[in-house]
Amino acid sequence: MTAACSRCSVTGATLRGVEALPVAVEVAVSGGIPGMAVVGMPDAAVQEARERVRAAIRASGFAMPNEKVVVNLAPGDLRKTGTGFDLPIAVGVLAATGQLDPAALRGRLFVGELSLEGSVRPAAGALAFGICARNRGLVLVGSADAARLPLGEVEQLGIARLSDLRPGGPGPRPLAAGPRGTAFVEDGAPDFSDVAGHEVAKRALQVAAAGGHGVLLVGPPGSGKTLLASRLTTILPPLSQDEMLEAAVVHSVAGEDVTPILAGRRPFRSPHHSASQAGLVGGGSPVRPGEISLAHQGVLFLDELPEFHGSTLQSMRQPMESGVVRITRAEGSVTLPARFMLAAAANPCPCGYYGAADGERECRCTDQQVRQYQGRIGGPLMDRIDLQLDVQRLPPESVMATGGGTDSATLREGVLRARAYASWREARADDGPPGPAQTVARCRLSEEDRAFLESMARSWRMSGRGIIRTLGVARTLADMDEASAVGRGHLAEALGFRLREGMGG
Repeated sequence: MTAACSRCSVTGATLRGVEALPVAVEVAVSGGIPGMAVVGMPDAAVQEARERVRAAIRASGFAMPNEKVVVNLAPGDLRKTGTGFDLPIAVGVLAATGQLDPAALRGRLFVGELSLEGSVRPAAGALAFGICARNRGLVLVGSADAARLPLGEVEQLGIARLSDLRPGGPGPRPLAAGPRGTAFVEDGAPDFSDVAGHEVAKRALQVAAAGGHGVLLVGPPGSGKTLLASRLTTILPPLSQDEMLEAAVVHSVAGEDVTPILAGRRPFRSPHHSASQAGLVGGGSPVRPGEISLAHQGVLFLDELPEFHGSTLQSMRQPMESGVVRITRAEGSVTLPARFMLAAAANPCPCGYYGAADGERECRCTDQQVRQYQGRIGGPLMDRIDLQLDVQRLPPESVMATGGGTDSATLREGVLRARAYASWREARADDGPPGPAQTVARCRLSEEDRAFLESMARSWRMSGRGIIRTLGVARTLADMDEASAVGRGHLAEALGFRLREGMGG
């Protein structure tokens, strides 16, 4: 224990989007009216830390100074959020009053929430804080209940209770090893073999997985749309280490369990159609990731697509193009990752039976109701969905044959082969920077096939984006065949997956 000093600085961190930024927690204890003031743009949760810190210090056997305590969070122009400032404020007060050695706090990043009894709880965003500590060469000190992060370069220490820091106490201890990037095993995991028939739909989902394309399934209730889409992650390639870390950080910041992702499972998000724009795209104060960011490196499934609010759906257009969400606030802009596969399902009309092939139930909707319902999705969003197909209800004998259809392993094998060929092809190509011109060049169309596509585009009044996206699907189909050039068959199948009447027109 050193002689009392009136000032001390401890390193903490705050979340800004999905990034943790270091914050200097400066504590000054001086004469004046007893009390504690926290300055430096703290939010309500940080302001409430005053009461938690007072109670935790007393409950842990330390003395709360009966003097004026000022806590400054620097830099002052950065908004500070969350309960993770409890621990750095508490250790800063104890060091400033001589109850802890200030030298023992140097080189450490403190993050943790305190209970009134002095126990240390994990704070949301542990993985982001770990990356912040790694980038700055600091030791991460938090709750002993936190799982060890998959960051081998970071030394992580845990504190069960604030009283562990008292002279003679156990002090911060290394955390136990946590989950690593291994294959995710789940009992009773869904498989495409559970879905009888629907071979065309399975083929479309395989193409979508091979090229990362968006897909829309349209059909009457009970036709298997949701069943098919819910199995899409089972045929996607395993997460790479970088993808795993990117996806896990988003879930960590949102306070969700990251264990499945760190074990290699791609995220699958299925928000209800009543979701707000902030809930779907992100927002709030502080800014929190929405469903499209939580689906980063995975699948976002929107069931009953026309039931979503129109403005909410249209807000996804920019993230679908760029792979990020940019949210602007008075204090600055926040960028959230949002590179996801969109899978959607929709009924063709309000009653759901327009165009049903089985003829068991007739559609009672008027033509105007059908057009109005299908138009809710909007043409601009539909233009960004590469594969659109009808899914019809199966006859009873096909349903009873469930379990014998094409399984996920077979479909995944085709996806992996297509992606491997695409990587080999792109490594040998010199087509210039990514863009429409590169997409056209990589297809290597013959003059006859180019004329065929131009003729179809005129007949169906396809937009420029629609033409380029159709070429992208055709290129994926060629990769699945390990063909260097896109042929007429690839173009015809890509057009068949895209061109259909209604739904957003």
